[in-house]
Amino acid sequence: MSLASPDLRQLRYFVAVAEEQHFGRAAARLSMTQPPLSQAIRALEEALGVELFARTRRSVELTAVGADLLPEVRRILASADALRPLAQSLARGEAGVLALAFVSTADYGLLPLLLRDFGARYPRVRLQLAEATSDVQVDELVAGRIDAGLVIAPVPPRHAAQLAYLPVAREPLVIAMPAALSAQLGGAEAEADADDGWCATPVNLRDLADVPLVVFPRHLAPGFHDTIMDCYGAAGLAPRVGQEAIQMQTIVSLVSAGMGVALVPQSLRHLRRTGVVYRPLAQAVPTIETGLVWRVQEVSPVLAAFIEIVRAHAATVNAQPHA
Repeated sequence: MSLASPDLRQLRYFVAVAEEQHFGRAAARLSMTQPPLSQAIRALEEALGVELFARTRRSVELTAVGADLLPEVRRILASADALRPLAQSLARGEAGVLALAFVSTADYGLLPLLLRDFGARYPRVRLQLAEATSDVQVDELVAGRIDAGLVIAPVPPRHAAQLAYLPVAREPLVIAMPAALSAQLGGAEAEADADDGWCATPVNLRDLADVPLVVFPRHLAPGFHDTIMDCYGAAGLAPRVGQEAIQMQTIVSLVSAGMGVALVPQSLRHLRRTGVVYRPLAQAVPTIETGLVWRVQEVSPVLAAFIEIVRAHAATVNAQPHA
């Protein structure tokens, strides 16, 4: 017949007897009588198959095995004592893991703000961050491999029933162009801020009609791609696509290499590249919307806490009309 495994009650009794070195004092400390305590220690020794105490009529001492076992039992009890506060922290969203993906455009404005505020409020939550295009994020969400994502709107209609979407930030597009081209168009390179390459002199898109465009592939970011094409269309232009790239860093690097110009969110001004100047558009300025998306049916306490942080940032954005 197999013996039952030791339980936490027996382990607490063992520590009390080991520390008091006396069954009577240990029983008083545990608010119980001595016979049940002695029986519990005997049951523990039988369950473990070893003697933990050397007993005489006047004293009780730990055996060598008992002495070696004592620190391990204390560690087990400490871990068990931590379970309740840990479970409560998990239930409140104060601990746990959050798998969050984000588009590269969010990396230069929105994402650092959200992570700073969330980290300050929930320092025990472990974040698993991954950069991915909007289409990849939607696939990862539907498959359950991430908890939430910062994407460029809109979310594909076919997933509207599965995914919740919260608009978070809108920002205007600006032109990223080679510094030499900027100087030719009347925005002297000296006007550009030495730190971020910003030149406040607007550029007319028609002046760039013959310059190749560096852009995201449409199938990876249809909302972003279409906004750029609509901007050219509103100016009566058909852009000449020179290069396509899926990362904002790559797009700006191609501009730096003289491969063309790019329409990018204004926050990309913080992505500094030698030989690149960022300038506003002279015509009506389109905006790009970034939002948080997650599965409707699977909102963990940690995710709910993150959504509240994002919602606080989005409050002023939602009060503004769409461009």
